[in-house]
Amino acid sequence: MNRFPDDRPRARRRSIVVAALISAAVAALIWGVTGPAAAAASPAPAVIGTGYSHTCAVRTGGTLWCWGGNESGQLGDGTTTSHSAPAQVGAATTWATVDAGTSYTCAVRTDGTLWCWGSNRRGQLGDGTTTDRGTPVQVGTATTWASVSAGDSHTCAVRTDGTLWCWGFNRLGQLGIGIDVYYATTPVQVGTATTWARVTTGFAHTCAIRTDSTLWCWGDSTTGQLGLGILSYTATPAQVGTATTWTGVTAGYAFTCAVRSDGTLWCWGENGYGQLGAATTYQTTPMRVGDGTTWASVGASFNTTCATRTDHTLWCWGNNMAGQVGDGTTVNRYAPTRVGDAAGWTGSLDVAYHACAAGADGTLWCWGYNPAGQLGDGTTVNRTAPARVNFPA
Repeated sequence: MNRFPDDRPRARRRSIVVAALISAAVAALIWGVTGPAAAAASPAPAVIGTGYSHTCAVRTGGTLWCWGGNESGQLGDGTTTSHSAPAQVGAATTWATVDAGTSYTCAVRTDGTLWCWGSNRRGQLGDGTTTDRGTPVQVGTATTWASVSAGDSHTCAVRTDGTLWCWGFNRLGQLGIGIDVYYATTPVQVGTATTWARVTTGFAHTCAIRTDSTLWCWGDSTTGQLGLGILSYTATPAQVGTATTWTGVTAGYAFTCAVRSDGTLWCWGENGYGQLGAATTYQTTPMRVGDGTTWASVGASFNTTCATRTDHTLWCWGNNMAGQVGDGTTVNRYAPTRVGDAAGWTGSLDVAYHACAAGADGTLWCWGYNPAGQLGDGTTVNRTAPARVNFPA
């Protein structure tokens, strides 16, 4: 069931966008039941995707697993039955990356093919229809897809040739192709540039980084989420400032955060819950989060932000009504708050109304909102601190 009317924000994160996976071994600290062991015994899940009520992850060996809410078929198992523990999506062992939209999922395989499933009322699956799909459906025939970001009702992906493509809902120009098209059911190229490196989708805005490390955003900016100093929208990519040092970006519900190569973290847009990392009003241009210079990766979604530092610590802030900040409380946080005291996080993380992050020991941990079992711990109980995901032995 849709949480919001069709033409209102049905909050989405997005994406994940991880600046880099930190691969060095770390000190042998252990959190017991509230965090990962700081070890490099086995690789962590390659990629994590969190939707409104579901989670998916690519594991070592290329298998894909999903769990949680499944009312639109977003778990990819051919049913609409929810699962509180991970279940493998098919038998393929060639999955490379995955991202979870509000109620749908998209993933890329190692052969460069792109697949989507779940809710499709705005064409966000890219298969030329508006029919929901309960199992993965290939997006076109291209074998050059490199990465994908699933938003609320629109999707964008980068190909290996550096081109950028978007599809789905376009009421506020979030596809980057102007506003003549209300929604697109198949991928449409964004301009003619061949220098796109990574992309992230929010509820109704999109941001992307080019190979020259410049940052570009488009779509809805009614709370400043494009970082362009405007409170309206723009339907084609516009550069955010003049910096050429952006390394990672993530689009939340109506805000955006990004990391620079000097280890600084910047956020802008709506700030009703402190998701920008400061007790201030909305911001229409990038605002630095504190004075740290060791930020490595960042993930944002509805109104919560989480980020890792180069010392492998994990920090969250913003909306905490269901414990998604992970600090053992349900108090909203207006500044980065450390999640426990361990230093075993790899940098692979994603955030929605729940958050998930990978440990360097190959474990996966989730916390926050859990009525559909999206934490993967076999329960439907909200968690205010990290709970280990129970993958089958």
